[in-house]
Amino acid sequence: MARTEVPQSKFIGNGNLADPAGTAVNPGAGNGHYIAAAPSDRMVLRVTNTHGSAHPVVVKAGAYPPAIAAGQGDLSVSVAATTGVQWIGPLESGRFIQADGRIHVDIETAHAGTITAFVLPKAV
Repeated sequence: MARTEVPQSKFIGNGNLADPAGTAVNPGAGNGHYIAAAPSDRMVLRVTNTHGSAHPVVVKAGAYPPAIAAGQGDLSVSVAATTGVQWIGPLESGRFIQADGRIHVDIETAHAGTITAFVLPKAV
């Protein structure tokens, strides 16, 4: 299945970050999205929903190895209808990292909205 990349919006220590528009969810691409080489323990996802119904967002369990806790399974979070915004994370790399270092996120076909991956810096 082809997945749509979600670029990382990185905060900078002692700095600021303008609110990014996010990536439009792309259910026509097989429902899949990914974040490349993500430092997941410092990453938070923001998912919006403009559709008239609530929809689940699924962060897929990783591959063992490297995800030693992949056996805990997927994480499914519901995003409320119409004006829903859900924050998900930080995401444990030991559970969600795929063999290629990506994190996979699945979106239902009828879901409309955006997904944004925010990366927090290490303390400075």
